[in-house]
Amino acid sequence: MKKPVKSWLIASTAAALLAAPAISTANSDLERLTKNPANWATWGGDYAGTRYSTLSQINTSNVKNLQPAWTFSTGVLRGHEGGPLVVDGVIYIHTPFPNTVYALDQKTQSVIWEFTPKQDADVTIPVMCCDTVNRGLAYGNGKIFLQQSDTVLTALDAKTGKRVWSVQNGDPKLGMTNTNAPLVVKNLVITGISGGEFGVRGFLAAYDINNGSLVWKGYSMGPDEDTLINPNKTTTWENGKVTKVGANSSLKTWEGDQWKIGGGTTWGWFSYDPDLNLVYYGSGNPSTWNPVQRPGDNKWSMSLWARDADTGEVKWVYQMTPHDEWDYDGINETVLVDQKIGGKMRKTIVHFDRNGFGYTLDRVTGELLVAEKFDKAVNWASHVDMHTGRPVVVDEYSTEFHGEDENTTDICPAALGSKNQQPVSYSPQTGYFYISGNHVCMDYEPFEVEYTAGQPYVGATLSMFPAGRDVMTGKKNGSTNLGVFTAWDATTGKIVWSNDEPFSVWSGSVATAGGLVFYGTLEGYLKAVDAKTGKELYRFKTPSGIIGNVSTWEYNGKQYVGVLSGVGGWAGIGMAAGLEGDTEGLGAVGAYRSLSSFTKLGGTLTVFALPGN
Repeated sequence: MKKPVKSWLIASTAAALLAAPAISTANSDLERLTKNPANWATWGGDYAGTRYSTLSQINTSNVKNLQPAWTFSTGVLRGHEGGPLVVDGVIYIHTPFPNTVYALDQKTQSVIWEFTPKQDADVTIPVMCCDTVNRGLAYGNGKIFLQQSDTVLTALDAKTGKRVWSVQNGDPKLGMTNTNAPLVVKNLVITGISGGEFGVRGFLAAYDINNGSLVWKGYSMGPDEDTLINPNKTTTWENGKVTKVGANSSLKTWEGDQWKIGGGTTWGWFSYDPDLNLVYYGSGNPSTWNPVQRPGDNKWSMSLWARDADTGEVKWVYQMTPHDEWDYDGINETVLVDQKIGGKMRKTIVHFDRNGFGYTLDRVTGELLVAEKFDKAVNWASHVDMHTGRPVVVDEYSTEFHGEDENTTDICPAALGSKNQQPVSYSPQTGYFYISGNHVCMDYEPFEVEYTAGQPYVGATLSMFPAGRDVMTGKKNGSTNLGVFTAWDATTGKIVWSNDEPFSVWSGSVATAGGLVFYGTLEGYLKAVDAKTGKELYRFKTPSGIIGNVSTWEYNGKQYVGVLSGVGGWAGIGMAAGLEGDTEGLGAVGAYRSLSSFTKLGGTLTVFALPGN
């Protein structure tokens, strides 16, 4: 017999409070570090995930003089996502599998320590979707936290690199892996899980920072006691208002026990509001990719979440793509900023989804404020109905409308989205968000697939190609660019400016008080553009394609910019894994075949600075 939800939530809350220290603020050590622009102490630069730096030594006037100061080879050839952390003068970088961590001395550019975990490659690598990437490290209370590919979460002493503790977060034999960067909040280390293409049921988990014990765990789908949804408190946006979700809101949207292998994994980025004590993130696609096999809205896959940091209880949840038919994973980062919308200052959360819509919601209540297309090619839905909160799907591009074993053509965006995991940046100087994007469409043919634990559970064949059209006019324009870098106004849902790129922009950007935005390209260029106009002011070709996120920091009074290059990831999976068929790599290989003419494999940290002492 199941425990009543109310009593269960009370019990879990009490347990979490007993485990937590008597503080009500974020991790004080990490807060101190993020307030000093000399550091880059978390994936987004701060808890809000803005990826903004107040440093201005490098600016629009002198960035043309920027030079590479030094480089460091990681020794690994697969895709290098994520980026360096800089904490009190020490640089910490990571690699894709085997997930080696390096602590680097900036004065001598030498290795202080390195750590390579023991992992079973034969078990782990075969169940890693879309390359063997890792999106970065976390820091807190003198420890570096590594989320290993084999799901082991490891705490390392930041000074020595010695392992302090480790805990198993999942089971690779069931298709579970990890690629996300953890987030340190208070006395907790928060992490997710990967494996939606293997029928893994997604969750967010919080572990004690001191010993690795599990404090809470909230699933993306299932009964309320699994999702940590309180039907009397948890809300969603529905029928033009913030509404309580009601009992077992997830179970009602799945057929039978399909939710047990339902996907909704959590391999993206996590943000935190210390004042509200809420953790924000997105959940991914439902399993399988064949929509015919899973009737219903499939809640709460493809959703934005706000959870209480202490207990995991859900404050609000909003589903962006009900009953996903295109693999529009909802895991992209959530940026927390205060903005004036409709003449009123709002605490907002801004999210650019794979589905091609940019969302602005009230982060206190979950009220939907803005939902507009941020790429001109998006055609699978005409718009988001602001009353229902649901996208209005165009039958021509509905894979379920056409049915199993039927090829639905010219869907925009492709499954890798108008933007994938590469995080945006935000500048309070301009009020704009800067989006590293894709301009890619696809053909999509679903087919029936059976679930077997630890085996692929995809059920669709894809091919991808440049968008080549402007849906605003309905005309094909013959363009061949696969990427675009865009400035966006999240208060109005309008594109301010955009720059086409030959290949997808798979690098996270950083905005600075110097009036600049830095990002990397798949061919390997680090670029700097004017934050107001988008005018390119600087470029430098690094040793390999960039899918890493740019960071900036200060050392001995001098500003530096650093980025990991090393082509791979979903867009570069053909090169990284040696795949050749056009539909291999879940459809990406054919679209990016020519990339090998511009760059080659190899992981390198490149650090840039202005000349002089």
